[in-house]
Amino acid sequence: MIKLQPLERQDFKKILEWNENKSADDLAQWAGPLYNHPLNEEQLENYFRYHIYIDHPTIFVYKIILGETNEAIGTVELRQADAENKIGKVCRFLIAHQSMRGKGLGRKVLQEIVRLGFEDFGFNKIALNVFDFNTGAIQCYERVGFKKEKLLKNVRKGMDGDWSSYEMVLLKTEWKSKQYL
Repeated sequence: MIKLQPLERQDFKKILEWNENKSADDLAQWAGPLYNHPLNEEQLENYFRYHIYIDHPTIFVYKIILGETNEAIGTVELRQADAENKIGKVCRFLIAHQSMRGKGLGRKVLQEIVRLGFEDFGFNKIALNVFDFNTGAIQCYERVGFKKEKLLKNVRKGMDGDWSSYEMVLLKTEWKSKQYL
């Protein structure tokens, strides 16, 4: 079982542990351009202080809790991307430990965050971006109902060259009709 709980400042240390000995490319896959490598507590604090709590009360950051152990195993963010058109965006989605990936946990987390977005926040569409080489994540998103809408070429420079990303979307009408939950 998976639970989502609001991320709190005391969770920063866990996020820093997850990112120890990770490359700039690893950080970019999870956080996009938000943070600089190496990640530190000041960057996390600044993001929470100046973006989440003050400037954007429509950004919700959750820790992912594994019900059996009550252990935090990752994070996911849901934000309002377009208030007028009721579009939400999933970002900074991380299952921290490689050993936890490929077990369906990501799908369960995404199903819950999509449910929150459509039912609790009233979004009509939820989008996300994923690097085109991240095939495991793409498969996870497709299993929940997301579809590739467009390819954005050369959006980031990685250690091994330019990276491209897909924008993937899920419409509320499709989600409801296909019963992805």
